[in-house]
Amino acid sequence: MALTPQNNEAFLREVDEEYRREQMIGLWQRYGRWIVVAVVAILVAFAAYLFWQHRQRVAAEKEGETLQTAYDYLGAADFNGAAKPLAELAQSKRDGYRTLALFSQADVLLAKNDLKGAAAKFASVANDISIAKPFRDLALIRQTAAEYDTLKPDVVIQRMTPLAVGGSAYLGSAGEMIGAAYLAQGKRDLAGQTFARIARDKTVPASLRQRAVQMAGVLGIDALPQDVAASRGMTE
Repeated sequence: MALTPQNNEAFLREVDEEYRREQMIGLWQRYGRWIVVAVVAILVAFAAYLFWQHRQRVAAEKEGETLQTAYDYLGAADFNGAAKPLAELAQSKRDGYRTLALFSQADVLLAKNDLKGAAAKFASVANDISIAKPFRDLALIRQTAAEYDTLKPDVVIQRMTPLAVGGSAYLGSAGEMIGAAYLAQGKRDLAGQTFARIARDKTVPASLRQRAVQMAGVLGIDALPQDVAASRGMTE
């Protein structure tokens, strides 16, 4: 007996569903074990990541407490008490804590008048490329300041010139050492120009600018900012 169009459509749908069911059963029999393995691996990896995050957070909190302990000792001028927590943090894998610890260790050595030891600590920061460049630059400035009396003027100028540029946060400090190095070489004109550049840069702290104005004036250069010079002219 011939099938009606409705029965024919229902029959085809049943055949199609049965075919799909057999396909799914075949796929599961063939790949089911690997699918389970993949799902388990993903869940394990996600759990491991969450655990790692937790461990990182706990470790960071612990190092924060260690740093606070060190600063408490330093605040009481107890350098011996601060030595152990600072030494621990100086080995930290976290750049921030390691950098703070090394700077603090260097400051302790400066307080003890151990310029060579302090310079070595600053150098370890300046030469660590994993640390952000602004901190490396600051460390280089402080290293150079600590060992300034033992350096040739050429070395000071070479180190500090890249930092003594307009708009640099370190123009004042780096520029002063360059100016002093030029004076040691007898190059008064270059020293005066360097101090004038510091004096005219409004991003330099006011105290450094004022000192630079005075140094430039002694060397025969009027380094007063134009607005200050104009106001003085109006009052004269």
